[in-house]
Amino acid sequence: MKAKKFDADFDNGKSVARALDLSKARRPLQAQKRVNVDFPTWMIESLDKEASRLGVTRQSIIKVWLAERLEQSASNK
Repeated sequence: MKAKKFDADFDNGKSVARALDLSKARRPLQAQKRVNVDFPTWMIESLDKEASRLGVTRQSIIKVWLAERLEQSASNK
């Protein structure tokens, strides 16, 4: 598909997904890297309780809280 047709279809609200190779799609600055962190038992229990209350995984709540803290820290600079 030519760029002009792609742009026109997108602008007209048509799906352009068929023209994309999503197997090679990447989110900028979103590469994953595994880290291991040791937490005290009381902290794990608190994380699990809060994650359960929110209906998310422990990993999700840790990521969200860390992201919020990092964004807050960056905006205070």
